Amino acid sequence: MLVDSHCHLDRVDLTPYDGDFAALIAATRAAGLSHLMSIAVELEHYPAMRALIEPYPEVFCSVGVHPTENDGEEPDVARLLALADDPRVRAIGETGLDYYRGAEDAERQQLRFRTHIAAARACAKPLVIHTRQARADTLRILEEEGAAEVGGVVHCFTEDWATARRALELGFHIGFSGIVTFKNAAELREVARQVPDERLLIETDAPYLAPVPHRGKSNQPAWVAHVAECLAEVRGSTPEAVAALTRDNALRLFGLPG
Repeated sequence: MLVDSHCHLDRVDLTPYDGDFAALIAATRAAGLSHLMSIAVELEHYPAMRALIEPYPEVFCSVGVHPTENDGEEPDVARLLALADDPRVRAIGETGLDYYRGAEDAERQQLRFRTHIAAARACAKPLVIHTRQARADTLRILEEEGAAEVGGVVHCFTEDWATARRALELGFHIGFSGIVTFKNAAELREVARQVPDERLLIETDAPYLAPVPHRGKSNQPAWVAHVAECLAEVRGSTPEAVAALTRDNALRLFGLPG
């Protein structure tokens, strides 16, 4: 059984399923997925996303505002805590820093990041971290704000081993997406080889970053199996073993029912 630890189900292309979200969920079940984490990136559409997943007991979610979301509500700790007071909400985020698309906005991003960490600590739920071209500040703020108290995952990891090692020291898991399957991702695969079994997660980030052999298409949660296959080859393991250990890790991190 597989877990997609990071997808955006309210954004997944339903065209292959004739617009039927229930058919998408049926396809993930048929592909062997036991749980999915649908990750929030803003609050304006969060109620719709939460309502969308309600009928499906294997789908859980996070609440938060992505670092590059600029047009919507700016949450404070109280707002995040109110939304997190929901048994289906199992994490705070997606939060972090993205200087690739918003370096000029670094100060605001950092303040928002600190707000999310404070909320995670207050409700004792793990963090879902996004970092892009901001590794030093991301790690510094995680340390300054005591994020190790709750841990979480650095999702869609694309950084070097030194960054991964420091995130691991701070109690975080490392999540790998379809990027790890790309031909030009040899250095990332070497990082993936070194991550301890107990801190490894797999994800799709659907509808983005479809893995080989579907690269360039709109991603689907069922394709997380290709990430497991790639990591199995890199780590000298089997897809079944990677699926099992990453499932156990996701259930433990997010407190998901077995």
